[in-house]
Amino acid sequence: MANTIKNTQNWFPGHMVKALREIKERLKIVDIVVELIDSRLPISSKNPFLSQLIENKIKILVFTKKDLTDLNKISYFETYYKNQGYKTLICDLNNPQDIKKISSLIVESGQPIRDKLKAKGMKIRPLRVMIVGIPNVGKSTLINRLVNKKVSKVQNRPGQTVSQQFVRINDKFDLIDTPGILMPHYEDRETMLHISLINSLKQDIISKDDLFLEAIKVLTEKYPDEFRNFYSIVGDLSYENIVSSIGNRRKLFEKENNVSLEKVQDVLLKEFRDGTICKMVIDDARL
Repeated sequence: MANTIKNTQNWFPGHMVKALREIKERLKIVDIVVELIDSRLPISSKNPFLSQLIENKIKILVFTKKDLTDLNKISYFETYYKNQGYKTLICDLNNPQDIKKISSLIVESGQPIRDKLKAKGMKIRPLRVMIVGIPNVGKSTLINRLVNKKVSKVQNRPGQTVSQQFVRINDKFDLIDTPGILMPHYEDRETMLHISLINSLKQDIISKDDLFLEAIKVLTEKYPDEFRNFYSIVGDLSYENIVSSIGNRRKLFEKENNVSLEKVQDVLLKEFRDGTICKMVIDDARL
């Protein structure tokens, strides 16, 4: 199959270059970095560039999309990152209790800084907390939940936050929002396919055909029983039978009652992303 991935400039626009420079500069005054990753992709959705930048800071790693995640498989990755010095939480950012846990962990993690200021007789200031992550992992949603109003634009597509914002949460800490930052180049084509499957890469970068094939590969290799049951697929999990089964059961036809491949692709990719087929972890435990 031809490689249909397009020019890297399409997903690393000028605002990301600018944001990287600003992150480097503002890290000088930041106390804590909260990095968000999609728990369906605990490896692929973590940007190594950001990891290098925040290496010497207090680091909190929030696994988002808990409601879409196969929790039986996530503990391995959580342990791995704890061993790298991260404080970790697995969260659903639409769950108020999980938002409280994040807020509490920020305050708890920064208490030594506040104690140090107090011991020096200095004024106790709010902690400075930076939020980082690739596009569409929930950064703006987290800020909006913490401040309890829409101060940061949220949309379900990558590349919406284009500048850094300082947000006062309470007297304990301020947040610095940042645009989603992707790697400027991905050597691993599978990683690109996977981050596109969770909507973190613009949809014109990779063809729908390739994404459909990768979604089928993930489902047949990792969750075949759930895949078969959800679409009531009878027989083998060959490409032809999958398309035929979904198309006929969902009545996804074009003219002359032929199954429409495009409609089948649209339905499967949407339900894959929405987590309606099954809860999943896409990345392999290959750390």
